[in-house]
Amino acid sequence: MATSPFKDDCLKGRVALITGGGSGIGFEIARQIGLHGGKVVIMGRRAKFLQEAVDALKRDEIDADCYVGDVRIRESAKGAVDFTVGKFGKLNVLVNGAAGNFLANAHELALKGFKTVLEIDTVGVFNMSTAAFPALAASGDAAVINISMTLHYGATWFQAHACAAKAAIDALTRSLALEWGAHGIRVAGIAPGAIADTPGMAKLTPGLSAGADWAKERVPLGRMGATRDIALAAVYLCSGAGAYVSGHTLVVDGAEWLWRAPAVAPREVSALSRAAERGSRAMGVQQQQQQPKSKL
Repeated sequence: MATSPFKDDCLKGRVALITGGGSGIGFEIARQIGLHGGKVVIMGRRAKFLQEAVDALKRDEIDADCYVGDVRIRESAKGAVDFTVGKFGKLNVLVNGAAGNFLANAHELALKGFKTVLEIDTVGVFNMSTAAFPALAASGDAAVINISMTLHYGATWFQAHACAAKAAIDALTRSLALEWGAHGIRVAGIAPGAIADTPGMAKLTPGLSAGADWAKERVPLGRMGATRDIALAAVYLCSGAGAYVSGHTLVVDGAEWLWRAPAVAPREVSALSRAAERGSRAMGVQQQQQQPKSKL
């Protein structure tokens, strides 16, 4: 197991509720919060799946439990919060990780599919956050972390629905941070890039692996991310290290969203620069020679 850069008790006494915590990024966030001393409840819609995830967390000696519910339903959101407070006595951290996505041409995307993604992602964040507000405010030292993405920073093919949903989540992150700071609640986001071995990557980019040439070419750091990269960002945001971070969405993508194909191959830049400099000097000399001599 890789050594964490954080102290293993930096989240001691913290209680976290993680939606979408049964697999992928959400599960690893729950795991890392637990490994750093926190107690966790994971929420999802499939009981057997969630229980298997809880069993895995307990094998790592993490105090964990699960709640079967749907973030789209207000009563379900409130039920998850009540369950967490009833189980562990309080709620310090809410991680909104539940999400839905699929590839679709915008002109072929049914309204039902578009609405489903917005309801899981955006409405889910609003439902969970507002349902958790009383418990978070009562803790006096709380954090909400919204899992976003970078695909809407420009535009992404076949992702009109998800881009709309995540752009709205980023706006909610800022609005809630503005309003809830006075209640002792920080609200921040994490925007993952391409994360290997997750259900989302398997669904959106079939066959893409951690060693893919795609990552070497398009990610400046030269690799796809790991769920641990996102989870440790979450540990930072809900620990004392992130105590003054609110209203910001932290991009964790190896600088992938900044990537553009260079207009000139890097190996050619120096030679072209020297040639341009020589040409500029030669032009300057020629212009001087063509200047009429002054008559004294």
